[in-house]
Amino acid sequence: MPSLLGLRGKGLTHENSMADDRDFQLKVQRIGELVGELENIAEPEARASTKALVQLLLDLHGAGLERVMEIVAKNDESGQPTIEDLGRDPLVSSLLVLYDLHPLNVESRVAQAVERVRPQVRKGGGELDLLGIEAGVVRLQLQVTGHGCGSTGKTLKKLVEDALYEAAPDMNRLIIEGLEEPSGSSGFVPLGNLGGVIAAVRE
Repeated sequence: MPSLLGLRGKGLTHENSMADDRDFQLKVQRIGELVGELENIAEPEARASTKALVQLLLDLHGAGLERVMEIVAKNDESGQPTIEDLGRDPLVSSLLVLYDLHPLNVESRVAQAVERVRPQVRKGGGELDLLGIEAGVVRLQLQVTGHGCGSTGKTLKKLVEDALYEAAPDMNRLIIEGLEEPSGSSGFVPLGNLGGVIAAVRE
């Protein structure tokens, strides 16, 4: 059966994984656009039937993922390690977050991502600190040390953004302080937007 998310039955390299993550973000954005267009359907019955179809698909996918996680968890030896592996995969992690099945909360995932990327930031001539997380808004401090130029700051900013968006796609916003220009979301579509889409369908 064709996958709605374009998954392919082949080994994934890091580049494949990042490409899948970007593809997922594009699909999240497109789903949001299409759900928004449902309200433009003039016929009330057709609009209601379409929203019901979308809701049934979401419920089916959510129930299926939950059952998969339950089956995996029953294996005493490999269950928890497998669940942790699934939680670390960018694409699978996004789906687990969407259906509230991820083994780690957003705070833990953000903290782990900062710790993972910090050595790379230091190697590139910068320092990174987590300032706090409030209402889904993540605040980081990124400083370029030594004689780093403007391009160094942009490179480090992109490195940090990629790491955080991959680990916590359900962030509402990522703010990186300490640079000359405030950091926006660089076109990132928060997974929380899709959660809002689900809520809109259920209305």
